[in-house]
Amino acid sequence: MKNAHRAPVHWSFWAVGAIALVWNALGSLNFFAQMNPDTVASMPEAYRLVIANRPGWATGAFGVAVFAGTLGCFLLLLRRPVARLFFWASLVGVALTMIHALGLAGSNVDFTPVFVGTAMSLVVAGLLVWYSGWAKRKGWIGSSQG
Repeated sequence: MKNAHRAPVHWSFWAVGAIALVWNALGSLNFFAQMNPDTVASMPEAYRLVIANRPGWATGAFGVAVFAGTLGCFLLLLRRPVARLFFWASLVGVALTMIHALGLAGSNVDFTPVFVGTAMSLVVAGLLVWYSGWAKRKGWIGSSQG
């Protein structure tokens, strides 16, 4: 058994993994909501403008951010070290999404809610990259022998 040498985990590992999974799953649901024109029409102006003016590369980055993050959380809870690669992909996706959102800052619309949400996503994605590396060093994911 390849993973027979994994260290027992602290209860906080499961809590962090579950909370992160909910966060990323909500992001995935948000992605699908933004693909629905009726849902977008009911959103505040700042969100509608971001979605309407978002180029394909930014939409793709948003998808990578949320779906890689969600998959990373599943893999983290399964104690697989590859979770960290998905968290890195998610972090890059969030960063690219933020670059697009910051490009809209010159308009007269208050984009503060968009920036706050994206900044929170950037922080969470960065923390998940760090946490997955820390959990690997503790032997909580992967083999404790390498």
